[in-house]
Amino acid sequence: MSVLNTPMEGGCRCGQVRLKVSAPPILTMACHCTGCQKMSSSAYSLSAAIPADGFEVTAGEPVVGGLHGATRHYFCPHCLTWMFTRPEGMDWFVNLRPTMLDETGWFSPFIETFTSEKLPWATTAAVHSYETFPPMEAYEGLVKEFSERTYS
Repeated sequence: MSVLNTPMEGGCRCGQVRLKVSAPPILTMACHCTGCQKMSSSAYSLSAAIPADGFEVTAGEPVVGGLHGATRHYFCPHCLTWMFTRPEGMDWFVNLRPTMLDETGWFSPFIETFTSEKLPWATTAAVHSYETFPPMEAYEGLVKEFSERTYS
């Protein structure tokens, strides 16, 4: 995986909502859960966990979509592109769909989650796989390993 050179900009499909990333991701993921399959209309969703203070919407006003629960999924109100997620109780990072960035060649998922729900033919280049989410105590080590592999 190459490194994301910040700052980097991106936006939804129609361009009405634009964003800027000024901090590198702390972890990259692919999620195979059926919810992500439905929301992405694909075999899995991709995420880059960006520190919240390194992420900003620079144009437009994204709207909440998906389940409308405590975890908030944000979409462009015009083209309805799923752009990013703010997970419940984890306000210190934003799960950006990395394909929203203008440059995407740097991205590769480091972990994959919910392999228990994955489509049989769906594969990723992830280093670590989990049947659901990794246990909370595993995240510190995963973030450290991701940083060492990516930024060293």
